[in-house]
Amino acid sequence: MCLSLAPAGLARDKPNGQAKTAEENMSTRQLGNDLQHLLNPRAAAAAAVCLALAACGGGGGREDTSSGNVVKIVVNSPQEIAQTSADDYNANVNGLITAATLKSWISNWAGNRPAGITGKLIIFQATTGPAGAEYIKPNGSSVFTYLSPSSEWIQTRTNGVIETQSMVPDGPTMDALIRKYNIDPVNDMIVCAMGTGSNPNAMAQGRCWYALRYWGVDKKNVAVLNGGNQWINGNGLAAADFTATPSTAPNTGTASVRDIPVDNMALQATFEDVMNVLPETDTNAKGDGVLIWDARSIGQFSAGERLEPGDSGYAACGAANCAAPANYDYMRTFQNGGSRQGHPRGTLQLQYTNLLDSTKGFSYKPKSVLMNYLTGGADAGGFRFVDATYAGVGDGNGYQNGDVIYAYCETTFRAMITGFASAGILGLPVRFYDGAMVEWNSLSHIQDNTGKYILPANSPWRTDVKSFFRPATSASLVATRNITNAFAVHANKIILEDKSYKRGGTGTGPTDDGPGGGNPCG
Repeated sequence: MCLSLAPAGLARDKPNGQAKTAEENMSTRQLGNDLQHLLNPRAAAAAAVCLALAACGGGGGREDTSSGNVVKIVVNSPQEIAQTSADDYNANVNGLITAATLKSWISNWAGNRPAGITGKLIIFQATTGPAGAEYIKPNGSSVFTYLSPSSEWIQTRTNGVIETQSMVPDGPTMDALIRKYNIDPVNDMIVCAMGTGSNPNAMAQGRCWYALRYWGVDKKNVAVLNGGNQWINGNGLAAADFTATPSTAPNTGTASVRDIPVDNMALQATFEDVMNVLPETDTNAKGDGVLIWDARSIGQFSAGERLEPGDSGYAACGAANCAAPANYDYMRTFQNGGSRQGHPRGTLQLQYTNLLDSTKGFSYKPKSVLMNYLTGGADAGGFRFVDATYAGVGDGNGYQNGDVIYAYCETTFRAMITGFASAGILGLPVRFYDGAMVEWNSLSHIQDNTGKYILPANSPWRTDVKSFFRPATSASLVATRNITNAFAVHANKIILEDKSYKRGGTGTGPTDDGPGGGNPCG
């Protein structure tokens, strides 16, 4: 059976089983040509057969044997990657787990480990916890706690058009982590924890979860610990369950992401994918099969036209968001030397902070509360999804049954919280736009601080033409960007490299996707 290699976000996300258009089939064939640069000749020949079937509507299945290996690669859709939490988080043994569950494991791992887990318990803390609760105590034989900051779970990479920070790590980087911490990704249970609970550390544990799941680690082998150490010390764990020092990384591992015959790379959406699913106007287009979620503040979403608590310059007005003060400097909403601020058209905004309870170690709020937000409901403070009018969308006008959620923020750190809540708790299909607004806002025909336009006017990858935005007030404030190829045929080089590596290739793609004039829609 052959894998349909259509770019993720085209045929894969068509609602209600609609047939692919001619443009989408054209993109499928082009992607096959790109992938042949990465696979060995034998693999390329097998891939060509699969692609021929896929382009003609045949092939069907979810197993990819294009590498020529005996072991088949199972390719999962966002729907298959998602997992639904129990209403009581204490009942979970993967996905989102509580300290009470973790306590039962560390007290008797051999006797209490989840069904199907035969290896070690490995806990990654993004930071040190507070005094007296620095690290969840390991036993040195079957339970290990490592300090693993978010910087280990991200990498600067190029998608063929632009180089972008904070992307999912490539195959060699993931294998280095697996070997550093002696992870058995098939048999171990891996828990992503915060250490000290905070908004940034909740983001960091999300990056850990995302990288592991993207590279195919099964949902039964990965968990996110709900709440930081200052909260779980006394709420599931006790002072005796902590220690002042973490385990030492053994650097003895031999496993690889290639040992996992699963491809979950549909978790990542490229900016090409996002461009392909945007509506024609900046409206909440229900029934299009997607919900695009901006996890940033409304100050950034609106480029300073509206503000909410936490935005610089916010002044309360009795509503969930308020008009900016007169003569407000909207540049206060910019980040990373951006050329502009705003949002892709058709997106909805609800800040990630609404999903966490800061009084309980920045743990996730109850499942029913999260689902209320997703469907468009408001909380007691009036916070809910808003659209481009900055008004609430209203009950029932958020997530629609069957939607694929595209989650983003500035660098897809904040979106780890909105995306994990959707995919790891509510069981909804999610794709992370990993490049996020630091990338999206860069793909503009706007001058940088050298006086050079970031993209030429005729580049097919200009996202400014598909966005609401306000430009930087001066080119001197716009940081330079590393444009790889303003006229690349596709923007999926990262996905191609990772698919190649998973299947035994080098993971190194072609340096040039082709001469100018490529159409991003196929």
